[in-house]
Amino acid sequence: MSSTLKAGAVIAAAGMGNRFGEKKQFKLLGRRPLLFHTLTPFLQCRDIVEIVVVVPEEDIDNTSRELASFTSAKPVKTVAGGTRRQDSVLNGCHALSNDVEIIAVHDAARPFVTPELISKTIKGCDEADGCIAALPSKDTVKQVNGDQIQKTLDRNSIWLAQTPQTFHRDILINALQQEIEVTDEASLVEAAGGTVVVTEGFAGNFKITTHEDWELADMMLHV
Repeated sequence: MSSTLKAGAVIAAAGMGNRFGEKKQFKLLGRRPLLFHTLTPFLQCRDIVEIVVVVPEEDIDNTSRELASFTSAKPVKTVAGGTRRQDSVLNGCHALSNDVEIIAVHDAARPFVTPELISKTIKGCDEADGCIAALPSKDTVKQVNGDQIQKTLDRNSIWLAQTPQTFHRDILINALQQEIEVTDEASLVEAAGGTVVVTEGFAGNFKITTHEDWELADMMLHV
């Protein structure tokens, strides 16, 4: 990692679970809530010095109590989310100590991230404003309008974004304050003129979005 820069993590767990039908971040995966599985690699990652978990406001007290059961040498704080994802992530960034200069943002619904992948995204910030985990596309990618193919994109240049998405603090906070709607932090940093590089993730670092994804996660937990 950047030898002189401290890195913190923001775990985005403020979703209301509208697509899934419930707040999956608190649903038990095996014996522990999904959120706890996701937190563990960040607690294990030596490059991360502190963690902020962003949850719906009504879940702050419960989450704080549950997190107290984690014996951790690292501070883990809980803060309330905002209206949009970027508002939630911004709340998380502001809750980190002032001396944290690199921030890794991660989806609570990606429980199989590894300490090694977290560290790779932090190291990537040595050479750029940010570094995200991503997977090169194995499939042919079509741009479609309605049901009609407009064009076939060169899959060699297509990467599928994952998290962690890790950035220099000031650049990320500035980008999060922009008034544009996006689906990930890298899009905001790119729109603000920042340089973002990719480091290769892995297929197991998938996001639990559907009930089929949940079943797959449950199977992976028991492998």
